[in-house]
Amino acid sequence: MENQFLIDSEFLSPEALAKKHRLETDSSARTDHMAYMPGMEQISSDVMDKVMGQMNAYDPDAYTAQDVAAALQHEHCSVEDFKALLSPAAQPFLEQMAQKARMETRKHFGNTVYLFTPLYIANYCENYCVYCGFNCYNHIKRMKLNMEQIEHEMKVIADSGMEEILMLTGESRGMSSVEYIGEACKLARKYFKNVGLEIYPVNTDEYRYLHQCGADYVTVFQETYDTVKYETLHLMGHKRVWPYRFEAQERALMGGMRGVAFSALLGLSDFRKDALATGLHAYYLQRKYPQAEISLSCPRLRPIINNDKINPLDVHETQLCQIICAYRIFLPFAGITVSSRESAHFRDGIVKIAATKVSAGVSTGIGDHESKYTGQENGEPEGDEQFEIEDARSFQTMYQDISAEGLQPVLNDYLYV
Repeated sequence: MENQFLIDSEFLSPEALAKKHRLETDSSARTDHMAYMPGMEQISSDVMDKVMGQMNAYDPDAYTAQDVAAALQHEHCSVEDFKALLSPAAQPFLEQMAQKARMETRKHFGNTVYLFTPLYIANYCENYCVYCGFNCYNHIKRMKLNMEQIEHEMKVIADSGMEEILMLTGESRGMSSVEYIGEACKLARKYFKNVGLEIYPVNTDEYRYLHQCGADYVTVFQETYDTVKYETLHLMGHKRVWPYRFEAQERALMGGMRGVAFSALLGLSDFRKDALATGLHAYYLQRKYPQAEISLSCPRLRPIINNDKINPLDVHETQLCQIICAYRIFLPFAGITVSSRESAHFRDGIVKIAATKVSAGVSTGIGDHESKYTGQENGEPEGDEQFEIEDARSFQTMYQDISAEGLQPVLNDYLYV
């Protein structure tokens, strides 16, 4: 395991440190990451085999400048074209890719950029994911908001003018039950026109319940599609089960969700293969569920509390731009979100090319939106953040900056009848 993912032992109890060491050094102490746990729904789907077959056969170095030039000339981007656009051979073509991506973005999304804000309602977690600030062995301040606190946070956000919210929890059924999340969805529907969830994967009937409570779409980070690397990074908890996580978006669509979002956390493994698998995961599900609204996120690793050594390895802004442009050319109808993990300079540039959605007024901590939005402390305790953000602009500043670039900020475009 790479050193940048190690959590300093001084933050763990002797018992936790012993178990952590055993999990990290003894693979026999870990459960099979490809085997479903009791209670996990198994669905019949060929999407996983298609995605993994393409990813495992992908050799980024096999593509040439001629392959990239041909891909950029094609009216419709094939899977092979997508592979070429993600390859190292495409890097000298970044300007041409950006021009084509911008043309596709304007064709399908016009001059608009959608705005949303995340709301973390709990940071308890039962998983040991060594790169995440919420992991169960990281010594942080844990907190779970009650319904009164959740509604207060929502009112503060809604009063700013925001109309879309993404609610997040740590991955703990014990502390953040499906029923608890459902009640939060009901509150969110009172204040927001569009409600998203980024929670632990659940079964189809549970997604159906959450949709009935008011959730519109579900975001799930696969983290990495490299099953070998995934096993070394997810040492304990339900998240360790790779296939159950992979099938989460399909179960959400089967449960009636209007949209689903896909993402790999770039920097955990070979970013070109992870980007390919992410795009193909979205592509094959959209072909299977043509009514679904499909979107992609493009996060890179960020430092976390107690470990500032985490970094996205060789995924620099140039590579990130290449990935986003390739996504846009391959999936012209898909939304593309670039979060506050990235710098203001990068986000201001990429929304003019390929990204269609950005977060604003962001906090990855628990219970601190009043201080973020109004500058006033509410006297309530706050839970620690999941990771460090890079772009801390407020909703109002982000709205103004997007407008200043000649783009149209959009808060919501849904009508409920």
